[in-house]
Amino acid sequence: MASSKEFTREEVREHTSDDSLWCIIDSTVYDLTEFVDAHPGGESVLRQIAGQDATSVFYNLHRHEVLAKYPDLAVGTVRGESPQVITPQPGDLSKVPYAEPLWLAQPFRSPFYNDSHRRLRRAMREFVDRHLAPEAADCEATGRHIGQDMIERMSKLGILHMRLGPGKHLHGVELMGGGVVDGKEFDYFHDMIVAQEMARTMTRGFQDGNMAGMTIGLTAVLNFAHDEAWKNKIAQEVFSGKKKLCLAITEAFAGSDVAGLRTTAEKTPDGKHYIVNGTKKWITNGTFCDYFVTGVRTGKALSVLLIPRGEGVETKAIKTSYSAAAGTSYVTFDNVKVPVENLLGEENKGIHVILSNFNHERWTMTCATVRSCRTIVEECLKWANQRLVFGKRLIDQPVIRQKLAKMIALVEANQAWLETITYQMCHMPYKQQAQHLAGPIGLLKMSCTRAAHEVADEAVQIWGGRGLTQTGMGKHIEMFNRTYKFDAILGGAEEVLGDLGVRQAMRNFPKSML
Repeated sequence: MASSKEFTREEVREHTSDDSLWCIIDSTVYDLTEFVDAHPGGESVLRQIAGQDATSVFYNLHRHEVLAKYPDLAVGTVRGESPQVITPQPGDLSKVPYAEPLWLAQPFRSPFYNDSHRRLRRAMREFVDRHLAPEAADCEATGRHIGQDMIERMSKLGILHMRLGPGKHLHGVELMGGGVVDGKEFDYFHDMIVAQEMARTMTRGFQDGNMAGMTIGLTAVLNFAHDEAWKNKIAQEVFSGKKKLCLAITEAFAGSDVAGLRTTAEKTPDGKHYIVNGTKKWITNGTFCDYFVTGVRTGKALSVLLIPRGEGVETKAIKTSYSAAAGTSYVTFDNVKVPVENLLGEENKGIHVILSNFNHERWTMTCATVRSCRTIVEECLKWANQRLVFGKRLIDQPVIRQKLAKMIALVEANQAWLETITYQMCHMPYKQQAQHLAGPIGLLKMSCTRAAHEVADEAVQIWGGRGLTQTGMGKHIEMFNRTYKFDAILGGAEEVLGDLGVRQAMRNFPKSML
């Protein structure tokens, strides 16, 4: 606040001219004299509330955060009064009901989380609020790729490492500056916290542009590389942020139908290299990556190669309905020479590499989808509580409460299912996860993206025109409604994953029940 002075309401009412125009918002006195010409809504709006308490009018049109943009306009407070609206600080939990998962809400309890999970949640939220959110907003708006300084900051804090989940790659890494969680104790609930806190930026293009390719691609290198020294070299380059890596599976001819890949890799006569030819489409981060974890056809079966950017590798940006910050690309491999040592897994058995890699990718996507849905619920609850229509708040309308009830139920149900599957992941080795969890994770992802469809639809109806506007109060609603379909397609389409879940269940169907 610019001043600690106190004024009576009578004194404020005296300032109604163009030379001195004041108003009150939540017991704080604002001098709008120099702001009249700059007000986005026009000067007449401000003249209508000159000398008055404009709290109800302001919150019927604006977010509370808007006030933080203009601290110099505040000249004092109303004598004997104090602000009622609390400004959240970086790292704080929201006090809005259902804005946080139940394990973070008082007085609820959960058997899944311990103090290290709570410490990590606090550290990640403070990092996101202070550093990542401003970067995300700028990248989303301009389409620029994430800055190298931000990548290096995340590397130093071990955030890049944590996004791949538990494993030896975390051992000895100082996470979030130390004292938060030991890398050897890091489990999939810690992994969930990282994914959900980062999704709170509500910038869907940047969310994928923020090293999503590494998250879904580097695991294949860590789990299936043959040479330990080579694997460690690639991992160190990528974890340090010096090199970028992405997963290149999808083609124009083959999306969810992975077996239909047409990109070929043929061995040279001396057996020392593969010659790769083909194209990949909709490759996240492809425009700025140095390495491509690539699905190829070797004869009649599939294999996976790590292909460095070099001669014969070209990438072209693809425009999608979310921000260019994602680096979505069309990739062309034209007689690219790749050492045989870059083979991941066994030749002609690459389908096992690809499918086992999908579980964590799809699970990570559900983490972010559920968190984004929850943020939309929070936004709708806030809006319904402050927006006045027909002389009443929106929340006083039964039809609005029914919409909110459905949204809340969907979010809580999917969060609970997510936590149940996460618990299984914590107690199953990697191979067992690949065997037993592909179906449940597929069904969970389908459930989450179907819920996102419902949440987006109801949210736009609650917000009206603001839910279609990319700036202002409804910006998160507009973004979510425009981009929720990405999660319904990427990583496997809803219908394919639903079918996967049922087919896996039927493989275990007891013959005695026929």
